[in-house]
Amino acid sequence: MTLLRLDQIAASYGAAQALFGVDLHLEEGEVLALMGRNGMGKSTTIRVICRLMKHSAGHVQFLGRDMAQVSPHEAARAGLGLVPEGRRIFASLTVRENLMAAARPGLWDFAAVTRLFPRLKEREGQIARHLSGGEQQMLAIGRALMTNPRLMLLDEATEGLAPVVRQEIWDALDAVRRDTGMSLIVVDKSLTELGRIADRATILERGQSVWTGSMSDVAGDVANTYLGV
Repeated sequence: MTLLRLDQIAASYGAAQALFGVDLHLEEGEVLALMGRNGMGKSTTIRVICRLMKHSAGHVQFLGRDMAQVSPHEAARAGLGLVPEGRRIFASLTVRENLMAAARPGLWDFAAVTRLFPRLKEREGQIARHLSGGEQQMLAIGRALMTNPRLMLLDEATEGLAPVVRQEIWDALDAVRRDTGMSLIVVDKSLTELGRIADRATILERGQSVWTGSMSDVAGDVANTYLGV
C-alpha cells in the first residue's frame, strides 16, 4: 500500500523558490532515506509533507488523501509524526510532560517510549531545558512516537551529537523499524547508519529529485555525483 506520494512538488519562501520538482513515494512499512548536500531542499520537503509549508505546484497524497488544504495539526492527527531539525522540545516542561502533551492512544505510550530510551525514565521529572543535547533528541523522538504516527519523519536527528549518543539513537530507530514496522523518512548524512535501516533512498539536487533507488546502490558513482563523499 502506498502511504505517501509526492509528485512534482514546487515550493517557495516568498520570492525565493526552494523546490522545483520533488517526486517521492513511500510504501507502508518502508524506510526511506532523503539525501542530498546541504541546501538542496531536504528540510523544505519535510516541511511540505508535514504541512508546515504550502506547496505551489504538484500533489501531496498521504493515505490516498490530497493534503493541499490540510493544516499542520490535521496532518499530525492523520498520522504524520515529525522530529524536527533542532529538536524544539517544550523547554519549560518536564520530560514526562513533554511526552504526555503529545500522547494519542496506541502502541507507543510512556512505558514503551521509556523502554526504548531508559534515560528518559530516569529523568522523567527533570525540566527539559536541563537535559543534555542527546537526551533532548531522545525526548524529541519519544514525543513524536507518542503521537502513534503511521509515518515518522526525522530531520537530522543525530546532527551534532556525540558518537556514543548517535549510536544509541540509531539503535533505537532500528528497533522501531524492526519491532513495529513503522514507516520512516530519515534525513541524515551517515551512509553507514542509513544503510542499516533504510530500504530505499531519494536524493535531491537543487530542489529536484535526481535519483531514487535501493539504499544498497547509494555508493560509488551515485555518492560521488550527488553527495560529495
